[in-house]
Amino acid sequence: MNPQATLIFITSLMLGTTITISSNHWIMAWTGLEINTLAILPLISKSHHPRAIEAATKYFLTQAAASALVLFSSMTNAWHTGQWDITQLTHPTSCLILTSAIAMKLGLVPFHFWFPEVLQGSPLTTGLILSTIMKLPPIALLYMTSPSLNPALLTTLAILSTALGGWMGLNQTQIRKILAFSSISHLGWMAIIIVYNPKLTLLNFYLYAVMTATIFLTLNTTKVLKLSTLMTAWTKAPSLNTMLLLALLSLAGLPPLTGFLPKWLIIQELSKQDMALAATLISLLSLLSLFFYLRLAYCTAITLPPHTTNHMKQWRTNKPTNVTIAILTTITIMLLPIAPMILTIV
Repeated sequence: MNPQATLIFITSLMLGTTITISSNHWIMAWTGLEINTLAILPLISKSHHPRAIEAATKYFLTQAAASALVLFSSMTNAWHTGQWDITQLTHPTSCLILTSAIAMKLGLVPFHFWFPEVLQGSPLTTGLILSTIMKLPPIALLYMTSPSLNPALLTTLAILSTALGGWMGLNQTQIRKILAFSSISHLGWMAIIIVYNPKLTLLNFYLYAVMTATIFLTLNTTKVLKLSTLMTAWTKAPSLNTMLLLALLSLAGLPPLTGFLPKWLIIQELSKQDMALAATLISLLSLLSLFFYLRLAYCTAITLPPHTTNHMKQWRTNKPTNVTIAILTTITIMLLPIAPMILTIV
């Protein structure tokens, strides 16, 4: 793609995200969401492959429907209360419609079907944008409207998302689809706590974005798209592959690593809110996604390919590791000890 065109699309993405997260009026928030949707479409379909075109079409239709629902909920609220302010969303029907619209934007169950397909049809860099930056505006809208939202509905969506995100990722061999189901599962953790402690949702999102960025950029460096190529990629950059192993375990939420921090805090907050049953259920369901993270980790660094079959070992690259990947990997692995400091900032 033309560098100037890419620059325009990336700038539009940043503009749309900034407009949505800084707006007070529903129409401005909707405008930002629309700019975002239109800017990402060329990035999804830039390879001109039929699968990429299909992914862009699915993404456009889903996001257009979700944006229409956002407008509908804000107009219903304005009709009943006379308020166009985002924080003044008080009408119960508007809250329900908005929750379903944001769930569709994010890819929460039962509106999750588009997300794995779109991610599978996109390049890795676009997949990273879809999994992180594109999730920020809808989460910001949820954050601003969190006092008015229905806790029972969000808890149900969250538990279903964690369950299906883990369960449907079990039999996948394509890494982008596995990361899509991982994203759905993490969104469940964010959705369950948004009503009770919205700042925890933001902290979870930031840490999730950093961990996912580490994995996507590492995979992009080693040019790995499926499990079979992941098994033979260790010869390319052994040290980078070792770090990928730790990043995957961090995304799974294992204790000494950064990914354990948001899960620990969310379980603690749910227990304070007398939701021990929901906390137990969501913790048990995250074991499903732990299984496929462990499988990815196993393929990354522990398994050597069988010597009975003829396969070509990839040449080791002499290029130094990107500084961005190095910084992100450090954050992904080593942030747990400074948790008290992070909590004072948040």
